[in-house]
Amino acid sequence: MRRQHLPLYAIALALLVVGALAVGVPARSLVFGLLVLACPLMMLFMHGGHAGHGGHGGHEGHGQHQGQQAPAAHDGTDPRPR
Repeated sequence: MRRQHLPLYAIALALLVVGALAVGVPARSLVFGLLVLACPLMMLFMHGGHAGHGGHGGHEGHGQHQGQQAPAAHDGTDPRPR
């Protein structure tokens, strides 16, 4: 999700709301629908869809990357080099 598209999404949402009100959808229903959609939309915008991470710098321990060995069974020692 790119910020350059946000104005287009805002215009589309405004048109949807005006259109829904024009065909007789009660305002309470629209407010309720927007509240229900608020959480997933915030997750989408805040996390950016998790696309295009590029490098994984600073993300140790997030699965196996190429060239890494699987960690040994937990024996109380820290497997990371110091």
